[in-house]
Amino acid sequence: MTSTLAAPDPVSARQLNLISLVLVLGAITTILDTTIVNIALDYLHTAFHASVAETQWVVTGYLLAYVAVIPVSGWASERFGARRVWMFAVAAFMVGSLLCGLAWSLPTLIGFRVLQGLGGGMVLPVTITILTRAAGRARIGRAIATIGFIGQLAPILGPIIGGSIIASVGWHWLFVVNIPICLAALILAPRFLPAGQTDHSHSLDLFGFVLLTPGVVAIAYGISQVAGVGGLAALDVWLPLAAGVTLIGAFVLHSLRATGSRRRSNAESAAQGGADARRTPRPPLIDVRVFARRSFGLSSVITFVGGFSLYALMFLLPLFYQQVRGDSVIATGFLLIPQGLGTMCFIVLNRRLGSRVDTRLIIAGGVVLTMIGIVPFALAGASGGDVLLLAGQFLQGFGMGAVSLPVMTLAFAGLSHAETPRGSAAFSVVQRVGAPFGVTVIAVILQNQLVGAAGAAQVVAAFAATFWWVFALAAVPLFLAFFLPAAPRTVPAAAERMPVSE
Repeated sequence: MTSTLAAPDPVSARQLNLISLVLVLGAITTILDTTIVNIALDYLHTAFHASVAETQWVVTGYLLAYVAVIPVSGWASERFGARRVWMFAVAAFMVGSLLCGLAWSLPTLIGFRVLQGLGGGMVLPVTITILTRAAGRARIGRAIATIGFIGQLAPILGPIIGGSIIASVGWHWLFVVNIPICLAALILAPRFLPAGQTDHSHSLDLFGFVLLTPGVVAIAYGISQVAGVGGLAALDVWLPLAAGVTLIGAFVLHSLRATGSRRRSNAESAAQGGADARRTPRPPLIDVRVFARRSFGLSSVITFVGGFSLYALMFLLPLFYQQVRGDSVIATGFLLIPQGLGTMCFIVLNRRLGSRVDTRLIIAGGVVLTMIGIVPFALAGASGGDVLLLAGQFLQGFGMGAVSLPVMTLAFAGLSHAETPRGSAAFSVVQRVGAPFGVTVIAVILQNQLVGAAGAAQVVAAFAATFWWVFALAAVPLFLAFFLPAAPRTVPAAAERMPVSE
């Protein structure tokens, strides 16, 4: 069947700024929440008189719910309209935040965190859909820069806000702080966000949902347990990982089969002069064929392996400052600011670089800068060298921005208007699985290095060895960068409004 939904004209610069502002308000709470809560786990463990393993479910429950809803976000945007789904997701996250703030025990807090995750998981992929559609192909880089800006605020502000709240008003406010921001986003959304088109002819791919969602959740759970006793050999690690890989493999086959059936049905409809649309097979939850496109597929691979550098450093740096250098949580938050500033500097400079320098060279240069920025930490001691460490973080931030933002731009520049919702869902799944995977591998390496580390010098050596591992793994995108297309594919405005064959 050919979609009759035409791509609307991109909005004006002023409208895009207002849309970006509203989307930032809604999305920043879901990203900040992760870093704010992570630094409070030790406090919650003490407050509830619970074990570390039990308290960890405050994070794990949120993560599993978060990834569970990502696969349906694309279908929901098509069926009900992107603005409506975005507002529902922000509202669900806000209600979950309120209930978390009112939680009276660890089990109730974990349950309410699941509700938070169900809302939060949909916010970012739908934000990408709304923003990239509003910007149009010509300004997609600007849209991705906005999303990158949101992501960089979390590691800067999260530890500072979380540490300040714990030290002053208590853990309940870790969640209540989300409510006024979400309320502001919900009030402004009907006024400034485009309603988005709806297509009620696309029913939910229920069989695909049953395969993909449990598969992604099982992999996320298995990865989250790797750092526990037994490592990969533990039953609660290899069993969910094996089940998740099997389910996702089955979904890939289902998606390819469903897409082939729709293509044959479309051909028959055209031959018969138009058949009953109700007989056309429903589209798969995610069309895996997008990964076969060089821009989207390689961008997804680079994003996945980026978990070994971008997200691993977000995990490792706070531990380094607190366990090796003895800094407080709040001081650590301030020490991490240069990394965010580095990414923001790249966002500003990229407006000129993007049109003058080959995208592959920008990405490769970003990898090299990230690796250079890791070296001072691999050589650092328990004290001294502060200027080098701060400069290294700035280079890391600039380099990671030079990798992640152009890669994301390339991925979405090749998607049509109709493909954007499900494409953003697919890309978000890769991000949310790749991030904990990279962090877990580095956490296991650090844990093994720390075994038997009795003195401060041995702890320093353990962190140094782990940073060298991050240095080596960060080089993987350097090789992949040169296989990417040189620049995003541009499409004439008229072509973007043509019907899209599905």
